[in-house]
Formats: sequence, C-alpha cells, structure tokens
Amino acid sequence: MNAPRPLAILGGTFDPIHNGHLRGAWEAAEALDAEVRMVPARTPPHRPPPMADVAGRVALLRAALAGQDRLVLDTRELDRDGPSYTVDTLASLRAEIGPDRPLVLLVGADAFAGLASWHLWQDLFGLAHIGVLTRPGGHHALPAELAAFVEGRRTPRLHGPAGQVIDISITPLDIAATAIREAFAAGYEPRFLMPETCFADPALLAPYRSPDL
Repeated sequence: MNAPRPLAILGGTFDPIHNGHLRGAWEAAEALDAEVRMVPARTPPHRPPPMADVAGRVALLRAALAGQDRLVLDTRELDRDGPSYTVDTLASLRAEIGPDRPLVLLVGADAFAGLASWHLWQDLFGLAHIGVLTRPGGHHALPAELAAFVEGRRTPRLHGPAGQVIDISITPLDIAATAIREAFAAGYEPRFLMPETCFADPALLAPYRSPDL
C-alpha cells in the first residue's frame, strides 16, 4: 500500500506575494512530492498589520498561482477571527486530513531559529513535521531550548505523519516584500521579482503604489 502524499503549508502575510515565496514553495513541493497550500495570515501575531487588505492579498495570490496546480491557495486563516496562530491552522488541517497523512509546516531557516517564541510551539511537532527551507551556505544558530528539543528529530527523509525536522535546500533568491513595497512607493516597477500575472491588472497592485505618483 502506497504511503499517503504529504500535504505541506507555507504561511505568511504575502504582502505582496513574490517569486521568493513561490520558488521556495515549488522546490519544497518537488523535494517532498507534496501538495503545497499557501496560507495567508489575517492578523500576524509578531509583526505589523499588512499594507494590503485581505481581499487585495487574496487577489494577488490568485493571480500569482494561475496556470499551475501544485501550489494552491488556502484561506482558512483569513476566515478565522483573531491572531493567526500556526498551531490552530495545523490543528484545523489535521482534523481535516486525518491522523495518518504526513503534514509539513514549511518555514525559512531564520523563522525556524525563532520557533521557540511561537505560540504553543512544542505542540506543532505533534501535528506536523517541520520543513526548513535552507539556502546553500546559510546557517542560523538555534537557541539552546530549541536545539535540545529537535535533537534526534532531524531526518533526511520523512516518516510518519508528524514530529520530524527536514532541511529542504532551495534556490537562494534574495527577494523581500519590504523592498518591493518600497519600490512601489518610490514609483518603480519591481518586475521580475513578482510573477508577471500580478502586473496584468493594475488594480491588483494599487494598495502598494503611492497615490501621489
């Protein structure tokens, strides 16, 4: 009997979505042979509110994901009131897919290094594996508490539905949503940092463009 195909999620504000997000998610999908869901946050607990509203970010994501079916949009955090805690999202997905299918939380190496500051972070491992998106040559030292907790959990290949940590090597695209927002505000067009489908409708990018330019 074949093992169930993993389901992976990549969360974030996606304010705006860019090629760094998409390429990392795509390479994780290939490495794990997984379906990957892009999960935009309504209210991120550890950062300022997004510049674009929910409808604007969803519209951009839909445009960015057009033409392929390996990465899909999942709006469950937008449909839920309150802070977008990852543990709640994983619990919701686990209830949906059952106890046996592998579930993988994709995080960047820098975010993984700060995992011990997340809400109920140890509970994440009972719900999902952690896939650490790692750029070649990149290294982030782990705090002692997290390092001790994940010792023995690292694996080159996932087994079972949850509880392990796997490094996923991705192409080092140094693209930041902050820089893209700053470029729009200055009147520039940050093409080739975002999918061209995002530029097809000027209304999609209106939240980021300065009204004075």
